[in-house]
Amino acid sequence: MQKYFNILLLLVISTSYSQNNAFKARENLTFTASYNMSGVLTELAQVNMETSEVKTSKATLLRLKCTATTYSKWDSFFKIRDLYESYVSPSTVKPYLYKRDIYEGGYSKFVQYKYSHTKGTVASLIRKKKKTGGTYDQNKTLNISSNTKDIVSTIYYLRTLDFKNYSNGTSKTLTVLFDNKPTEVVFTYLGKESISTNIGSKMCYKLSISIKNSDVLKGNNDNILWLTADENKIPVYAKFKVAVGNGELKIKSATGLKN
Repeated sequence: MQKYFNILLLLVISTSYSQNNAFKARENLTFTASYNMSGVLTELAQVNMETSEVKTSKATLLRLKCTATTYSKWDSFFKIRDLYESYVSPSTVKPYLYKRDIYEGGYSKFVQYKYSHTKGTVASLIRKKKKTGGTYDQNKTLNISSNTKDIVSTIYYLRTLDFKNYSNGTSKTLTVLFDNKPTEVVFTYLGKESISTNIGSKMCYKLSISIKNSDVLKGNNDNILWLTADENKIPVYAKFKVAVGNGELKIKSATGLKN
């Protein structure tokens, strides 16, 4: 189940920093997350994506917060309480701090990245539980490229890209840092498509997703993300296929939109 939510978050990629005209503070997107269980696609959890303004002594940042929570009837089967958040520049979506705090079926883990873009490094902290009780920390300094992002800032950054100038088949690659490992993810622009959603019929940009040197994602064009083809570029639908099954993420509601 941990891979399931991670894959949903990985269904978005970009290449370099640009200006954000797509979202602002106090935006709230709610999704239903489904997984194929015994041949039936079943709603298991709710995913929320929220933005808020955070003032520090040096700057004003946007907090990008993503949570995943299983519905109560599924908690006894596999309880999920996941938090992912990234603190970014409101204009460029460049990340400065990333936190991941997860609880999945009794497994818990905390991850923190502090970015130093001038040095090209990330101060990483991973905290896990000991089998004997208590916790232990793993601290590392990681070298990163100029366009390396975490999963959350990647999700939002994709919405700043100008797909109007993309031609069908255009592919882009980005390095996403996850569990201290750089992962090269590729998205391919497949054109525009109109789909029906819970917030109405939407013309969307359609993107195919793949991961380099990995067999986590299966099939051809079975891992797709749809973004509204307007100034907001809201992620309204995503689907994925892995070795143990397939799943979907569908928009439920969207408030506080910038445009």
